[in-house]
Amino acid sequence: MKRDDNKNGVSLFSQSEELIGQDPIEEIFALNLGDFIAENLISEELAKKIGSGIKNKRESLKNQLKELVSFYSLQNTLCVLSFDAYQEKAIFNSISESITKMLDAENCKIYLSYEFSKTNSHDDLIPAGTSDGNAVKSYKLDDDNITVKAFNTQDTIIENDFCAVPMLGSIYTTGVITVKNPDGKHLNRKYINLVESIASLLATSMVLQKEIDNANSLISNETSSTGDLQNSRAELTALIGDLCDYQQDFVENLAKAVDTKGHYTVAHSKNTAKLAKLICKELALNEKTTDLIYYAGLLQNIGKIALPEKIFSVAGKLSPEEIKQIQSESKSGVQLLMNINFLSEVVPYVMYKSERFDGSGRPEGLKGNSIPLGSRIIAAADAYCALTSDRPYRKAVAKDEALEIMKKEAGTKWDSVVINALAKVV
Repeated sequence: MKRDDNKNGVSLFSQSEELIGQDPIEEIFALNLGDFIAENLISEELAKKIGSGIKNKRESLKNQLKELVSFYSLQNTLCVLSFDAYQEKAIFNSISESITKMLDAENCKIYLSYEFSKTNSHDDLIPAGTSDGNAVKSYKLDDDNITVKAFNTQDTIIENDFCAVPMLGSIYTTGVITVKNPDGKHLNRKYINLVESIASLLATSMVLQKEIDNANSLISNETSSTGDLQNSRAELTALIGDLCDYQQDFVENLAKAVDTKGHYTVAHSKNTAKLAKLICKELALNEKTTDLIYYAGLLQNIGKIALPEKIFSVAGKLSPEEIKQIQSESKSGVQLLMNINFLSEVVPYVMYKSERFDGSGRPEGLKGNSIPLGSRIIAAADAYCALTSDRPYRKAVAKDEALEIMKKEAGTKWDSVVINALAKVV
């Protein structure tokens, strides 16, 4: 006990050092004073108040958990749980196919640890998805291969054209993603970084879903203790924080991979996003809108990630088929963003970035202010950064010349207000 010496005397039951700032009711039980009730050292009236306080606190904690569970449910993550075994397999196959296409890889396989797999397998690492449809074997953790080694060491293992990435979150390793490149070709480090960010995002989402299931169980249980509810709240809060960090890491690595595949010699997506953010500030847009436009700027060329890398290395004239593939880029990029649910708010900005102010653009032929402002800002920032960067088929244009070109097209291609803001910030 802590002695409370003051001019009014000594307080016999002042707060203990270890519990300063905690709820007094929690302190009573922490000091094992609950038995005093039975000895009539605490009045019946006070006992009822204590019981009511505990109940109210429990209900308050349950309401907080409900809010966390509701806000960070499946649609806000890349989580693939809460599906039956058949649906889960289809989803992991889809993720494997997406990774294969993004990396121009030969195949991609996803394995889950038995704790996170919905199969009845007794092995330690169980195949959850594959991009090529071929049968995939399970593994024991004492097997001697790269996949098991990545899981056990929690490190990415790279051997020539093969890479194994542990699905490592902040708490558990939930599985492994493997990627095989064609013809012995080494994987680009920026592509591996993208797979690592996908792996961490998936792992954290899966652990978060387990904690959400636990929270729902505690919420529905009338006898749940305040301690269990507080612990669940702390776990959920920590996992949500981790998830936000991994989401940002994923977006940035995806943008870098897009630039790598598009053969940009500089960080084009990052530069576009930064310039778009400066334009937003010049136009005095609010913080949330600015952040969304920044993310959309990072991902405005996301469709390129689904195209073969060889298209971007062509210095001469593209074939009609290649032109058609590039024209469909925006549509495929939007579809990819819609499947990454936490990025859904940036979809309109990316979808309409190829519209023209005079209504002659695509995909809808929107005109003037009917084009989302975010799309108008990203389009201008993207064009300026592209003009002032070297490309395989031409040299960079001088900054002043690029700005003059865009000023001449204001009112037709671009929003004049946005171009005026661009001129001020560059």
